[in-house]
Amino acid sequence: MDKLIKDFHGRIVNFVEQPTFTFGKELQLHVMEIKPNEPFKSPKVFEKTMHKAVLTLLGFLENKYDAQLLGTEMHPLLKLDDTRIWPHRHKQIYRAFGRIFNLQQHGWLNIQSFQLNIPYRGEKDAVLMHNILANLCAYIPAISASSPIFEGKFGEFGEFVDNRLHFYMMNQKEVPSVTGDVVPEYVSSLKQYKKDVIEKYSLDLAKTGADKCLLFKDWVNSRGVIFRFDRKSIEIRVMDEQECIKSDVALSCFIRAVVSGLIRNKTELLPHRILVNHYNRVLKLGLDANVSHPYGQTARQVCQRFLSIAWENASAEEKEYLPTIQKRIEHGSLSKIIKDRILRKAQKTDFKEAIVNVYSTLVKNLRENQPYF
Repeated sequence: MDKLIKDFHGRIVNFVEQPTFTFGKELQLHVMEIKPNEPFKSPKVFEKTMHKAVLTLLGFLENKYDAQLLGTEMHPLLKLDDTRIWPHRHKQIYRAFGRIFNLQQHGWLNIQSFQLNIPYRGEKDAVLMHNILANLCAYIPAISASSPIFEGKFGEFGEFVDNRLHFYMMNQKEVPSVTGDVVPEYVSSLKQYKKDVIEKYSLDLAKTGADKCLLFKDWVNSRGVIFRFDRKSIEIRVMDEQECIKSDVALSCFIRAVVSGLIRNKTELLPHRILVNHYNRVLKLGLDANVSHPYGQTARQVCQRFLSIAWENASAEEKEYLPTIQKRIEHGSLSKIIKDRILRKAQKTDFKEAIVNVYSTLVKNLRENQPYF
């Protein structure tokens, strides 16, 4: 990544700002973050802007290095020795993490996520939206998972639909309060959140001798839904996908519409312990997970009900993207589709060749901005 930035920008910096988007470093040297320069006014602007960003960077990679961009959440063949941690400016933050946690694991070196930020107006709105998203995020991976394989295998801990989140849950086990149960605890006020969540993990980190750069920071919170106070937004981190911009836009439209509907319907929140139980089942079995929810007995039935709520509450433009979510619910997450196609191709060829074949198609899907069904 540092070589790409230097060749593109003329010198190594953390981020390179373009007219409508910015790209730059991540913790892992082989990963690129792409983000908009300002919030999107509509889903179509989201899709157009970010697809143009992908094409801009792809064009440079192809012309300069004969290289491509690969989406999804985990590289399917990467060995941990094949990548490094960003060694330039802000490296002190990664070093601070490295003094406490073992960064030489997939939960640090081979994961990435699609992060959606939803703005809130005031404290009452923020708390309500956070709790609704906590109630929703246990089931999102059933639709959004795209990490069925790593190091050329489907998993040594049992087969998970969402390996990225499986590793994510373990990467900070030395200080469990940083990640919690991934599904966030409900909050009653921002003051209570800062005390019971941010202050709690900050004091726990301090006991390990953590650097001050990690203490009392909202972004250190590794739950699946967190407050970003500097942006006055709530950030959702439990989504994989990323095989193309259109799919990410569809997920965004789905979540925004569902949240709107759940708030309007004054939906009763499930106990946190039940959400955590359902979340862990979903990571392993996806849409087929038995969850015994008021909306249905399986994650697929629950997600179908969420989709119905989305249809009822989405804007006209958001509704144009919901068929993508419908297909995911009907046919399975991208993770399941990838796995099924690799296994099918492996019946006729070498397993590694089958992986390369499927992921080569995903590279094409990213370029052409077409979901992989």
